[in-house]
Amino acid sequence: MNDLAAPARQPMPRAAAAGKVHTPAAQPCCDNCGAPVPGKYCSACGQRLESPVQSLRHFLTLAFEDVTHADSRLWRTLQALLLRPGHLTREFLRGRRVAYLPPVRLYLVLSVVFFLWAGATQHAQVMSLGVPAASESPQQRPQPICTFQGMQQGRLLELLLHACQRATRDRGQSLQEAFMHNVPRAMFLFLPLLAAAMLLLYWRPRRYYVEHLLWLVHNHAFAFLLAPIVWLLTWLVPGVAGGLAAAAWLYVAWYAWRSMRVVYGQKPGRTLLKLTAVGFFYFLAGVIMVVITSVYSFLTV
Repeated sequence: MNDLAAPARQPMPRAAAAGKVHTPAAQPCCDNCGAPVPGKYCSACGQRLESPVQSLRHFLTLAFEDVTHADSRLWRTLQALLLRPGHLTREFLRGRRVAYLPPVRLYLVLSVVFFLWAGATQHAQVMSLGVPAASESPQQRPQPICTFQGMQQGRLLELLLHACQRATRDRGQSLQEAFMHNVPRAMFLFLPLLAAAMLLLYWRPRRYYVEHLLWLVHNHAFAFLLAPIVWLLTWLVPGVAGGLAAAAWLYVAWYAWRSMRVVYGQKPGRTLLKLTAVGFFYFLAGVIMVVITSVYSFLTV
């Protein structure tokens, strides 16, 4: 006899006994980076796991969820921008950035919305004043009276005559549209100049240039957000237009002061003096920007 007992025979699982062996399903991979995705989102890049080709209903459902979700970065960012002066700038400088939209993206989105709104409302006002219709005869339309005495023939004179005649024919509508089209471009030069001027105000303790630029970007984004809101409220309740406009201007002034206090952490009086200096330079640079933009718009209309 063999002294070693034979090992006990283990019972065969039912699935194996039936000839069926279950193997674990392979994890889907992220279409963006190729990493395995065990859940709904990729742990490597954060992209949502979903089919690249979607039905219109599925696409609209996801878009609605992204915009209206309670934890959406969009609404959290807009709320902080509107009601918490300087908070977004301070959080970004502290490295707490994932909860909010990036500053440049926020500025670009709100500036596009603002200038589209401004252009639409301006066009509506021009139309309400009465712009010559296409059905008017040449005798009914205002005749251009564009003369530039003392100028020699050349490209500049051609540009001036063309712009003057066109602006006269449509009573300045094309010039206004060109100006509104060029202002966003001018802002890309305007804000960096303001940030450079603020370096002189914050010499000690020394601040980085990007800190001033970020403060200006957030404050202008706030103005782009507030203006359409105030306009909508005055349109809905016309009787409070004057009081609401005054309150909005006071809020803008307080917002700028408070945001500067939050970001730079200096005393109220010192902050007020520096804000006054920034406001003076802002007005001066703003006038120059408007003049240059107007001339450029006139020559390129």
